[in-house]
Amino acid sequence: MELTTFWFAVIAFLWTGYFVLEGFDFGVGMLAPALARNEAERKQVLGTIGPVWDGNEVWLITAVGAMFAAFPAWYAGLLSEFYLPIVLVLVGLIVRGVGLEWRGKVRHASDRAWCDLGVLVGSALPAFLWGAIFADLLRSSATAALVGGVFSLSVCVLHGAVFVALKTTGPVRSRARRAAMIASAVALPAAVAALSHIPVAGTAIGAWSAAPWLWAGALAAMAALAAGVALTWRGRDGWAFAATASSIALGAAALFGALWPAPLPGLTVAEAASGPYTLSVLTWIGLVALPFVLGYQAWSYWVFRRRLVAEVS
Repeated sequence: MELTTFWFAVIAFLWTGYFVLEGFDFGVGMLAPALARNEAERKQVLGTIGPVWDGNEVWLITAVGAMFAAFPAWYAGLLSEFYLPIVLVLVGLIVRGVGLEWRGKVRHASDRAWCDLGVLVGSALPAFLWGAIFADLLRSSATAALVGGVFSLSVCVLHGAVFVALKTTGPVRSRARRAAMIASAVALPAAVAALSHIPVAGTAIGAWSAAPWLWAGALAAMAALAAGVALTWRGRDGWAFAATASSIALGAAALFGALWPAPLPGLTVAEAASGPYTLSVLTWIGLVALPFVLGYQAWSYWVFRRRLVAEVS
């Protein structure tokens, strides 16, 4: 495998990890006001992501950093073309992080309400904008951006609801399951609309024979999302979360498959890549560092794997 192909696959993997992990983070942040009826339940909901949300954001930093090092022209073109929405994503992430950190340090309910609003808005902005950015990158139209944004936002809400159901007990768990079923009424049609356009955008004619792997990935992503909804309805929280995570991963794989080998209009991967020496050095650094990063994050999820119970003060 050529180093340009290898690093494109690495970047696709990093973005996929970010979408899967931050997807439920964003969903929990948006759902917290709806799922909690008091402060104890609010802490229970936000506690599901408390130990991991900042670690999940490392995937974004690593993905963008890898793009800058391995494909500087792709990095520059993407950030230049979508300068304003990416700035809004960063603003949302900052506001969200401040809200999550400060709400445990303030005393007054009004101050916590402002923090909760920051978490909600800071979660909804990136959830919508990332879908809009990548949809517009594929289709170059406002309609595509809107469909992609609605798809990513609704799937994050569904993914987050399933995660809360997996990680909590009591009334919050029941409300999370109901929220997942409500979110599915938007997420499933949006998935059909958005994912079916990925293979079409990846080929000139969009026929199955022209892009069988893209069609297979898109259809598998739709099926996994539907399976996640069905499993949630049956109360199989663990399998439901695996299904929604698989749906996001399969959709991301189809997305980056459609972007290969031209991640930007008029720019191929070979043209965007750094020199052979730079890619070789990056490869050795990645082979040494990446296993430690993955191992540490897997360990942190294992440590905080138990369900949370609302603590009544």
